[in-house]
Amino acid sequence: RLAMTNVGTIVCALPVPSLIRVVVSMLVLGALVSFVPILFAAIRASRLARAAARDDVVPARPVEPVRASTRRSGVAIAGLAAVLVAAATGAALDPAALDGPVTSAANGVPPTGHTTTVEVKAAGMRFTPDTIEVPAGDRLVITVRNASAGDVHDLVLDTGAKSGRLAPGETAVVDVGVAGRDIEGWCSVAGHRQMGMVLTIRVTGMQHGTTSPGGARGTGKHTGSGNGGPRATVDPSATPPEDFRARDARLPALPPGRVHRVRLVITETEREVAPGVRQTVWTYNGTVPGPILRGQVGDRFEITLVNDGTIGHSIDFHAGALAPDRPMRTIPPGESLTYTFTAERAGVWMYHCSTEPMSTHIAAGLFGAVVIEPPDLPPVDRSYVLVQSEMYFGPQGGTPDVAAIQEGKPDAVVFNGYPHQYAHRPLTAKVGERVRLWVLDAGPNRPLSFHVVGGQFDRVWSEGRWLVGSPSAPATGTGAQVLPLLPAQGGFVELTFPEAGHYPVVDHVMSDAERGARGIIRVTK
Repeated sequence: RLAMTNVGTIVCALPVPSLIRVVVSMLVLGALVSFVPILFAAIRASRLARAAARDDVVPARPVEPVRASTRRSGVAIAGLAAVLVAAATGAALDPAALDGPVTSAANGVPPTGHTTTVEVKAAGMRFTPDTIEVPAGDRLVITVRNASAGDVHDLVLDTGAKSGRLAPGETAVVDVGVAGRDIEGWCSVAGHRQMGMVLTIRVTGMQHGTTSPGGARGTGKHTGSGNGGPRATVDPSATPPEDFRARDARLPALPPGRVHRVRLVITETEREVAPGVRQTVWTYNGTVPGPILRGQVGDRFEITLVNDGTIGHSIDFHAGALAPDRPMRTIPPGESLTYTFTAERAGVWMYHCSTEPMSTHIAAGLFGAVVIEPPDLPPVDRSYVLVQSEMYFGPQGGTPDVAAIQEGKPDAVVFNGYPHQYAHRPLTAKVGERVRLWVLDAGPNRPLSFHVVGGQFDRVWSEGRWLVGSPSAPATGTGAQVLPLLPAQGGFVELTFPEAGHYPVVDHVMSDAERGARGIIRVTK
């Protein structure tokens, strides 16, 4: 108790974040309160001793005191540990408070004693107003209100002051302090700054050119990962760990019935996305790509979307035609919606998060495929689904690098979420079997030229039409070498393998194959 009280009081006196101070103060208060029953017990013992003395009761033989130095040391250490745990709890409840100190923007300008207050609305990837003018020396206080319907926003200033994440409808007050120089602010949610969500604070009544550290003045541009720390890099020749399990590329079985009810839960989790590279990915049902859905023309899909993430997310199914206003709206964390559509046309249809910036949400992992088979499509011996996408690494454990996404410079291009995975864990087939490969280019930026080295396609179907051959009119004396797809386009190819061997599957944009869009089909007799 003494250790908790004394050490806790010292911690509270230090310049620690407020939430840490609150938690430690509660611990100190608990330690002080615990002295009360001891005080009453001591008073009672004292009264009993005085009563025994009046009654001439012979006191019991004193007990030899036990050496308690070791025990007291252990108790003191336990008290110190309790204070440290309380401080860690406060930090866990408010991790942003540990990002760094808030620096003064006074810049040597004497305070005027006047306070300028401004309300800033965050909505539509913009701050309104996006420029604030404040007289030099005034104290500036900003009330930030998230006026969006589903997005989470915040305001971070280059002084270190910040609002914290705000759910739709929430407000926060940011006390900037005395303004003596221009200040830059932005929303720190992934991609929002690059979409133009920046705020410029201009100081009037003094010579301009006094800018924020680093010289930026409200441009919204930046270099590096944007997530803190250097970008992660991948070794193209690295192999995955021994316990690595490649994603099952087999086309799922056609579900029974004509109404398909699917629950998709959005999560944000850190995982290995390439050998030695860990990133925070945004997923539907924990996988990248999301689940492969399958149906027939005329089937009805009833999708329940649940946002268990930390920012706003959404979903857009290309397989259904309907007004996007309600079903494709962004929902904040903790909310859900129902998205119902009927698959009226065959295709390999993409679904993805449509929350801005869409490129970032797709690159972070929020995409998948819906396979609606053309009518009367005959069965084949094997069917695989390959979804190509791009990865733009942030720092280890971080989210994608938004600047790299905007520049179209991926670190990896992959089939089914992991570079070269089917080169290390090949797909299989047998000589003479007919194999159907369903392919979707999820992007968000790059085209796909799908090719099987050593193979020729005798049936090619893309975006609703047969390009080569068909079940009713097989190709004779002709074929195709690639299935070309732009982002969000899909199709399938069919082929048979004439002999045993290892047939590479590649994106014939060869630099992308070298970045990871490569696999192998191992064919045996």
